[in-house]
Amino acid sequence: MSIPVVVAELVRSGFVEGHHYGSVVALGPDGSVDWSVGSVTAPILPRSSNKPLQALAMVRLGLDLPSELLALVCASHSGEAFHLDGVRRILAGAGLSEADLQTPPDFPLEDAEWHAVVAAGGERTPLQMNCSGKHAGMLASCVVNGWDTATYLDPDHPLQRAIWSTIEEVTGEPVAAAATDGCGAPLLSTSLLGLATAFRRLVVATDGPEREVADAIRTHPAWVSGTRRDECALLTAIPGAIGKAGAEACYAVALSDGRAFALKIDDGGARARPVVMAAALQRAGVDQEPGVDGDAVRRTGDSPLLGGGLRVGEVRAVL
Repeated sequence: MSIPVVVAELVRSGFVEGHHYGSVVALGPDGSVDWSVGSVTAPILPRSSNKPLQALAMVRLGLDLPSELLALVCASHSGEAFHLDGVRRILAGAGLSEADLQTPPDFPLEDAEWHAVVAAGGERTPLQMNCSGKHAGMLASCVVNGWDTATYLDPDHPLQRAIWSTIEEVTGEPVAAAATDGCGAPLLSTSLLGLATAFRRLVVATDGPEREVADAIRTHPAWVSGTRRDECALLTAIPGAIGKAGAEACYAVALSDGRAFALKIDDGGARARPVVMAAALQRAGVDQEPGVDGDAVRRTGDSPLLGGGLRVGEVRAVL
């Protein structure tokens, strides 16, 4: 790995008390690298930032869903009622049920939804796990193709082989490492440059499965994350944008003109992820562009530090 680069610092009462290290790449409209910091060509595990690419493979395999449900296949959802109902709709449309999901039982990702479930005496379930939309899409893709649904997470399953080849194609890179994601599905590596390249390919598509996936994300941002999430706020603020965050502080965003950004915070510090992305977009002048809600873009990068219940500092990007 390359020498770590500081991309954010913790400032408390004017004193820098800590740092987040990471890497960022920014592509221009033509797909060339405008600027980068840190290591952007070494393999990373993009975690859930891969989901739109996995969804692309499913659409190519014949998955045909209403746009909001395709967005849910791309999601790390918050577990809001409409998310859970959407997963049930995908399964029912394929003649399946929640019992076919192989997501590990979990509480909703969003704290408010998690607390509501606990307050009501609820327990962890596979449906509530934030990747259940992706898994439902995988199962439905198997049904479309007549493939075994019991083994859909096997790396040698035809579904997973198709996802592998799709990711290599749209990133322009061979998969250097394969792992198991938190939801149990195969997880394939790429570099930040490859991830940004793939998101750019989706956002500029004028037709076909790529356009279908991009339209689902840009039209239904709350289905890709949740109504209270920073991802939803950012995509709502920038017309035509697509984006997806992942665990361990991965994030990719692409704009309608072909610009694309991808980042990884080395320590997985989730608080730094939206801060650094907002700063990258501001460096590109996105928050000043016509039609963009610049205040909303900047708010996604606001991460205060408290002292005595009052704001005394912030997590501040260094780009």
